[in-house]
Order: sequence, then C-alpha cells, then structure tokens
Amino acid sequence: MERHKGFNRVILKVSGEALMGEKGYGIDPVVIDSIAEEIKNVHEMGVEIAIVIGGGNIFRGLAATAIGMERASADYMGMLATVLNALALQDSLEKKGVVTRVQSAIEMRALAEPYIRRRAIRHLEKKRVIIFAAGTGNPYFSTDTAAALRAIEIGAEVILKGTKVDGVYDSDPMINKEARRFDSLSHLDVLQKGLKVMDATAISLCKDNNLPIIVFNLREKGNVRKVVLGEDIGTLIN
Repeated sequence: MERHKGFNRVILKVSGEALMGEKGYGIDPVVIDSIAEEIKNVHEMGVEIAIVIGGGNIFRGLAATAIGMERASADYMGMLATVLNALALQDSLEKKGVVTRVQSAIEMRALAEPYIRRRAIRHLEKKRVIIFAAGTGNPYFSTDTAAALRAIEIGAEVILKGTKVDGVYDSDPMINKEARRFDSLSHLDVLQKGLKVMDATAISLCKDNNLPIIVFNLREKGNVRKVVLGEDIGTLIN
C-alpha cells in the first residue's frame, strides 16, 4: 500500500493517557509541553492541524460504569475531563506563539467556542490550530469516534493516532514480547481481527468514508512531523 507523500490537513488524536506521562494521573507539564512542541513544528510547515483530545488521564467513563455509575453520567464526566486537557494544551501552544482555538461539543462559552463546522474550517484556513473538546457531545461515543467524525466533517486527509507504541500489534507488545507489528491493514482487518486500535464505531466511520488512519508512537521526538511528511513509520490503516 503506497504511503501518501505528505498531508495538508490532518487530525491528530491524542489520548488522555498520553498526557499523564509517568505520573499515572493528571497532566504532566513536561509531556504536554513536548506534544505542543511537536504540533508547533508541524504547524510551521504550513500543515492545517486539528487535535481531538481524550480524557482518560482524569476520568474514565467506562471504569466508573463498571463500579455502578450510570453510563450517560459517567460519559459526560469523561467529556468534561477532555475540556480540562484541551485548555491545558491550548495554554502550552499559545505560550509557544501558536494561535489556538478550543471548540467544545458541549457549550461552555466562558471557556471555549461551541463546535461549528464552518467556523472550524475557517480557523484552519487562517492557519490556526483547533482543539476539539468534549468528544461528540453525546454519551456512548468515544473520543476516537469524535476524531473520525470531526475528520470527515472538516475534510481531513488522515487521522494520526498518537499512542505509546510504534504501531498496531497482533497482541499487547507491553505484555507479549513476541507480538508482531503490522505495517499496514485494511479497516476491515481491524474489525475482523478485533484489534484494539479504535472502537468499532470509529473504524466503521473511517471505512465508510475512505479515511486512512496512521497509528504511531507519539512519545518519540519528531514523529508527528515524520508522519505528516509521509515517512514510513507506524501502521497505516486504509
């Protein structure tokens, strides 16, 4: 499968877990600063970049549901956690001189703009970085699904999913040293093999709209730039 030689408009999916670094909870300022630096470097290349951010470093809806909390309430709490992360990342980016807008799927005018598709596209055209917060604004949908939805809405060419490992494996490489990494997969492969890349709703949305996903290691310096330039890193799902 041929890799695209460079992208012009991308969505970067950053999990909440990525922001906590080795702390185990909350936001590690060193980690958020290094992610902001990666985004700044790509932005300076003229690439239009939007970020969808998770909330798992602060609150995990599914974990709360497992101990008896109502799913909808737990999911809304998770969405609010993503807003905290979005504001922290915005602060870090703006300290580096990158003009950034947070758009929230749940209205909170004092903190963020409401999500409006045309306004989001306009921000990108004006070379502003956008952070999409609060997932889709609906319970029962993950931030991965939000990334797929927003990417399709704003006409992004690819979803870049930054993780702790360097691609998609047939089993957890943190546990199984023999785990095999895939260079490329189809959306259908991911669904049929039950690979834990994104949830099935997100993968199905990408499949139906021919949207590629590249899964790569966000922790490695310079990787966001490499992926955007079309270098052969991570796993391509197409």
